[in-house]
Amino acid sequence: MPIGTAVHERTFPLCQSLNYREWSGFYAVSVYETHHEHEYNAIRNAAALIDVTPLYKYLITGRDATRFVNRLLARDINKVAVNQVIYCCWCDEDGKVIDDGTITRLEENCYRWTAADPNLRWFRQNTIGFDVQVEDISEQLAALALQGPTSGKLLKSVAEADIENLKYFRKTSGKIAGVEVDISRTGYTGDLGYEIWIPWPDAVKVWDALMDVGRGFDIHPTGMLALDVARIEAGLILADVDYVSSKKALIPSQKFTPSEIGLGKLVHLDKDNFIGKQALLEEKKRGPERLLVGLEIDWNEFEAMCDAVGLPPQTPATASRVHVPVYRGRDQVGKATSTTWSPLLKQLIALASVEPRCAPPGTELQIEMTVEAVRHRVTATVRQLPFFNPARKTKTPV
Repeated sequence: MPIGTAVHERTFPLCQSLNYREWSGFYAVSVYETHHEHEYNAIRNAAALIDVTPLYKYLITGRDATRFVNRLLARDINKVAVNQVIYCCWCDEDGKVIDDGTITRLEENCYRWTAADPNLRWFRQNTIGFDVQVEDISEQLAALALQGPTSGKLLKSVAEADIENLKYFRKTSGKIAGVEVDISRTGYTGDLGYEIWIPWPDAVKVWDALMDVGRGFDIHPTGMLALDVARIEAGLILADVDYVSSKKALIPSQKFTPSEIGLGKLVHLDKDNFIGKQALLEEKKRGPERLLVGLEIDWNEFEAMCDAVGLPPQTPATASRVHVPVYRGRDQVGKATSTTWSPLLKQLIALASVEPRCAPPGTELQIEMTVEAVRHRVTATVRQLPFFNPARKTKTPV
C-alpha cells in the first residue's frame, strides 16, 4: 500500500479530485482539480509546484566514486564539474538501457544519482574492486520541482541563494525558510524550471514558503497528468512507456539501446571502458534498428473521420500511454508510445519508435486511430524533437 511523501500533509487537502497514482510506493497526485488544464497552464505560463519526492535517490561517495560512476555510465563523468548536473543513461553488457536519470557532482568524489526505478542492487553489484559507498537516500531527501516562466523570479524572491547566476543544469546551495537546500536548474517539463532538494523532515516548511510567496507569481500545485503533457511536448521519454528497462524486458525487441530512444548523444564511446561499450561500438558500425521521432497527427483527417459517423471530434482528455501501430503504406514501421493533444501547439502529437528509413523530418506516415470501434489510419508527419523548446529554458531568467 502506498504511503505519503514528505509533503503529503500539504498536497492531500489541495487534491480536490482525490485522483492519485502509485509512484515508487508513494501516493502521487495525478491532478489536483477535476481537470489538469490550470496545472498545465501553470507550467507554460506561470509557476507549477510538483512533488517529485518519489524519485529514487542515491549518494555515491568514496575515493573511487568518480571511477565507479564512469564505469557504469555511458557518459564521461570526468567532463563534469563540481555543482554540474548531467542527464544520463546506464546500460547492461549488451548495450541495452537499464534506466535513465540525473547525476549531480556535489564534490570531487561525491555524487547524487536519481533514477526512475530501484537500482541499488545493480550499483552495489558493480562496486567490487572500487573503494566506494552507495547509499539509498530516497527517504531522507524530499524533492520539489518548481517549473514555469515565473519560477526564476519566484525562487529569487524566496531563496537565500544565487538564483540569478544559476545556469542550466547547474546546482547551487542556499536556504529557503531557514532550511538548507540544494537547488538545481533542471526539470521534466522542457521549460524554465528548478528542482529543490530538501531534508525530508523540513520539506513542509519549504513547500509553505514557496506557496506563500508564489501567490504573487500565480503558483499552482501540479500533478502528473499535466506533467505528462508537458514532457511529451518537450520530447522527453518515460521509462516503462517509451522504452522498457532491459531488467524488465520479456523479449529482445523490448530492449533498447541509447540511440534507439534518442539518447545517443549521451554516449561517449571515446571514454574509458564502461559497461556496454563494446556492444555500443558494434551498433555504431551497423546503425540502430529504430529511432525515436515526433509525430504531428493530421487533425483535419481525424475530424473528417468523426464527421463521417456524425460525431464531433474530441481532443484526448489526458495523454495516452497506449502503444499504437505506425505504418508506411502497407507496412507497419513502428509504434507510437505517448500521444497527447498539445494545448500550446494546438496539435495532436506523439512520440514514436520507427525504422530509421522513416525517421527523417517531413516523412509522411500513418498512425492507427479508432473512431466508434473502427480502426482508421491517419496521416502523421515526422517532426524534429522537441516539439517545444523555448529560449527561456536555458537563458538566465532574472
